Amino acid sequence: MAHVVFENATCTYPGAEKPSVDKFNLEIADGEFLVLVGPSGCGKSTTLRMLAGLEQVTGGSISIGGKDVTNQEPRERDIAMVFQNYALYPHMSVRDNMGFALKMAGKSKDEIKKRVSEAAEALGLTEFLDRKPKALSGGQRQRVAMGRAIVRNPQVFLMDEPLSNLDAKLRVQTRTQIAALQRKLGVTTVYVTHDQTEALTMGDRIAVLQEGKLQQVGTPRELYDAPKNTFVASFIGSPAMNLSTFNVDAQGMASNGAAYVKLPDNARAVLAESGESTVVVGFRPEGLELVSDAQQLPADSHGVVAFTVAFTEELGSDTYLYGHLSGSDGNLSAAAPVAAQNATDIVMRVNANTHVQTGETVHAAIAGGGLHVFSSGDGERLN
Repeated sequence: MAHVVFENATCTYPGAEKPSVDKFNLEIADGEFLVLVGPSGCGKSTTLRMLAGLEQVTGGSISIGGKDVTNQEPRERDIAMVFQNYALYPHMSVRDNMGFALKMAGKSKDEIKKRVSEAAEALGLTEFLDRKPKALSGGQRQRVAMGRAIVRNPQVFLMDEPLSNLDAKLRVQTRTQIAALQRKLGVTTVYVTHDQTEALTMGDRIAVLQEGKLQQVGTPRELYDAPKNTFVASFIGSPAMNLSTFNVDAQGMASNGAAYVKLPDNARAVLAESGESTVVVGFRPEGLELVSDAQQLPADSHGVVAFTVAFTEELGSDTYLYGHLSGSDGNLSAAAPVAAQNATDIVMRVNANTHVQTGETVHAAIAGGGLHVFSSGDGERLN
């Protein structure tokens, strides 16, 4: 087992105008399950491949267990990688696929048999050891690929979107198995995915990347409750956080159409110092509470949003209302730092028994603790 340290790690491909990964700094604790997440092209897979030794580090350094591995060959790093496409040998049995690396390393037949049996039992593959990969399901093949990594007893597991080829139901089942197995084995694991739901449910911590730069690292709860900037706020959570640009008056009230928000004192102080007259206001779909009258708000409410319902989405236990903010000038996607919102402007989660008609205008209070305020200039969090 080992801790991993990235220190200003940079990767710039030949002929590229800017780095794919730029001055990446991160320390991963011994036995930790860390998830690298971000949109396509953000540099997460490149970061993983740098750690594996498959991409050249053009600046900074990487260490594993206190040993600098920046210029070491992949085989010298004592890591095991699980790929998206399984990479199993089709002519070999499951037993031989799992034990192949040990055989190449010159291990004895008894040791190979013991390690393969232990890994197969942990992964529920014992009954499939004599089958060929073509006789297995996608989920079973993925477990074989994991077993091949486990038998090596590496210092670090690296997983590059290992569930992307599985159907939705199997992905949920397999990600639970992977997370439970990692905690049982206690091996430092770096897991790459573009699926933020996977990140939230699997990782001890999550590192969010955008355009090669680390945006924020923290526990799933920290990233969800206190995103550092508008990018993290818009990326973490499904449906995404509602983000809108509001005008701010001299009294510290922010407004956009029929939405009014009283800004927290710390946000008002920062705005007063910077002289900004607009702010990005965020609230999650579950951070809104239907009220019958805009004047009768809960005592701990931060403000009120009035919006016209465009359509509803019923998901059994919950219903989502999608609508357009009443009286807005249409500027509901936030300023430059924020990725564009969907065509719908406001998303609200309500109880499944709530009956709201399409075209109806409703009022919703922003619940206490549900308000997120960001700079409209650089997108950084203000409260």
